[in-house]
Amino acid sequence: MAKNKTIPTKNSVADFLAGVADPGRRADCIRLAEIMTKETGYEPEMWGTAIVGFGSYDYKYESGHEGSAPLVAFSPRSNAISLYTSIESEEREQLREQLGKHKSGKGCIYISKLSDVNQPVLEKLIKASVKHLRKKYPAPGK
Repeated sequence: MAKNKTIPTKNSVADFLAGVADPGRRADCIRLAEIMTKETGYEPEMWGTAIVGFGSYDYKYESGHEGSAPLVAFSPRSNAISLYTSIESEEREQLREQLGKHKSGKGCIYISKLSDVNQPVLEKLIKASVKHLRKKYPAPGK
């Protein structure tokens, strides 16, 4: 079975964020790290080379594939900041409607800049992700 590529590393989050080329995106990512730290209670750590994650959970699918993933995470990409959260679809839709300007995929929310979103709703989204994943995967992670 293939090994997960996105695993925690010892790379410096501060160095990674300092390397974000666009000054506005860099400032947004630093602020986002502060928000996620506050809302999750976990310090940021690098997952792979480009994802900043907070906490973790262990999963095992029916297929037998297993691994660990961050409870919430983000990644500064060239065209947007990707937010990685996981909550029940009904609650996700309600929060997305209130979030502000964004795009979304199956598991990601994409924002251009932090000022485009409603910060209290973003905070609720972060907390809901942690709660959902702790309920779904109660085995100890970090």
